Amino acid sequence: MMTQAELEKYLWGAATTLRGTIDAGDYKQYIFPLLFFKRISDVYEEEFEAALADSDGDLEYAAFAEHHHFQIPEGAHWKDVREVTVNVGMALQNAMRAIEQANPGTLHGIFGDASWTNKERLSDEMLTNLVEHYSQHKLNLSNVPDDKLGNAYEYLIKEFADDSGHTAAEFYTNRTVVKLMTMIMNPQPGESVYDPTCGSGGLLLNCALHLKDEGKEYRTLKLYGQEINLITSAIARMNMFMHGIEEFDIVRGDTLANPGLLENDELKRFNVILANPPYSIKSWDRNSFESDPYGRNLWGTPPQGCADYAFEQHIQKSLDDNNGRAISLWPQGFLDRNSEEQMRRSFIESDRLEAVIGLGRNLFYNSGMESCLVISKTNKISDQKGKVLFINAHDLVTKEKTISFLDPEHVNAIYDAYSSYSDKDGLSKVVDLDEIIKNRSSLNINLYVNKYGGVMQGGFEEVYNHWVKSGDSLKTTMNSFFRDLGN
Repeated sequence: MMTQAELEKYLWGAATTLRGTIDAGDYKQYIFPLLFFKRISDVYEEEFEAALADSDGDLEYAAFAEHHHFQIPEGAHWKDVREVTVNVGMALQNAMRAIEQANPGTLHGIFGDASWTNKERLSDEMLTNLVEHYSQHKLNLSNVPDDKLGNAYEYLIKEFADDSGHTAAEFYTNRTVVKLMTMIMNPQPGESVYDPTCGSGGLLLNCALHLKDEGKEYRTLKLYGQEINLITSAIARMNMFMHGIEEFDIVRGDTLANPGLLENDELKRFNVILANPPYSIKSWDRNSFESDPYGRNLWGTPPQGCADYAFEQHIQKSLDDNNGRAISLWPQGFLDRNSEEQMRRSFIESDRLEAVIGLGRNLFYNSGMESCLVISKTNKISDQKGKVLFINAHDLVTKEKTISFLDPEHVNAIYDAYSSYSDKDGLSKVVDLDEIIKNRSSLNINLYVNKYGGVMQGGFEEVYNHWVKSGDSLKTTMNSFFRDLGN
């Protein structure tokens, strides 16, 4: 049995075959389907061998008794493709389509739409090398258990994100931030969890793994997601299967234009929502949102140049009325843009906003912007009603090259500040809604928490005057310093 490190090195080795001929951002549309094809072929074979052993070598009885997670039609097994040396791409494509058709309820479209038959991009030699690379080891359950393969799959997602850079954000959220988001949401067995822009499924998956780590029944968690990109939605579904999770529903489509998870012609409601929506998108159907058939324009219609509050309103409309709770990752511009002031005020006045957490820079891929977590509940506990907790965690971050991450102690410190829901000098402040609304409904964390010396008191004007006076004081001190040098 391979170690975790050996497995990861082996799986990543396939990507090196593609270097120089395919853009790094496109690796995932070939490597992930191949890996999934190999996995289900090896598990299929393992399941048949188990049935054969139980029947004492009786082939007819084994064929009757065998039970498979997925059906693989005759001629569509990995070993069948491995025997092909000419038009390998066509053989791969045909096998994948046959498997999808044999498993319509679970695997429809899961292999994506990569052009396997484009020989200018994927020669027979290159595909043969890829197939042979993955043929070196068995990827069945006895050799590679679900948890080990799942971890390796997450490793691949991270490596593809690092390698591709500019396309990373569409399918990958910083995993240390995902950990924090999951801890704050604290999903429980039997609850429904939804991600409206699920990417590769990391937020959903980590909710199940969170329960598993706590020794709770994670298989009863109901996972739902929607993703606009075909290959990314397929990767999310493969991600679930690779981790041994089979009870989920991930649909493909544009969440704003065509929400895909409905119930009785209305948006389906969920106990927990975690989201890292695409930020500040300009190409969206604003006109339709003005008269949204699902009533998602709770607070109004966002400007054409920024759909952030369209996604946030979709999230709020999708929450369970009794115990719904949501956490979304946004750039900090979400907190105080002038063009969104009225919608922001309506959000605040709804008294659903529980907390705002400011995070450090570079937690988004290929971007130095500062991010924030916006946490809401449909029913806040009595002590938190009429209030919002602000946490300034700007300095709780570790920088490495072009990306930052949260160390475990950072995650725990932020989580503890959230859990205590109290004032802590330089870190957190509980603020009444009236005070926020007086500050033109700004959720700018620096208005309420001064990380350089305690908690800011007073409204926007007072804070601004304090800033001006501080600048004047510094200027006076520096002038005096230079005069002394001149003497």
